[in-house]
Amino acid sequence: MRITITGRNIDLTDGLKAAVEDKLSKLEKYFTPDTEAHVTLSVEKERQKIEVTIPMKGNIIRSEQVSNDMYVSIDLVEEIIERQLKKYRKKLVTQQQSESFFKKDFIEKEVENDEEIQISRTKKFDVKPMYPEDACVQMELLGHNFFVFRNAETDEVNVVYKRKGNTYGLIEPEY
Repeated sequence: MRITITGRNIDLTDGLKAAVEDKLSKLEKYFTPDTEAHVTLSVEKERQKIEVTIPMKGNIIRSEQVSNDMYVSIDLVEEIIERQLKKYRKKLVTQQQSESFFKKDFIEKEVENDEEIQISRTKKFDVKPMYPEDACVQMELLGHNFFVFRNAETDEVNVVYKRKGNTYGLIEPEY
């Protein structure tokens, strides 16, 4: 596994690099040696954040952890990625394109308690044209953390969502 580490507003010491490589090397039992992992360490005020992204054909394995200690964040991010891999292994492997990124014994390992993703409810509604700001207001009124709408400016289906820190995000399709 090839690990690329970058830093934002932080001095990348040998200790930090070693901690990241040590923790993420535990994931090598799942991935082939040519799999790439991109790691970004950043500091914003008291927030010590690590982002790990492992791009694969058709999928992205990603985790972001924040704490007041970078070493704690590093520990947490490794655990989350390992949990994601175990939970979604069956799904990732059945999408044949991703199989080349995983070691053979991980793919063939018998699944003990594999949780299938099940859709328990389907909801239909009119997708009304509105502006993103109006969609945010509607989302708040409904008490949801996301809202699907037709953008009045572009006539495309968009999604607004609530982000950390009481901000909003907008998802637009890319063709």
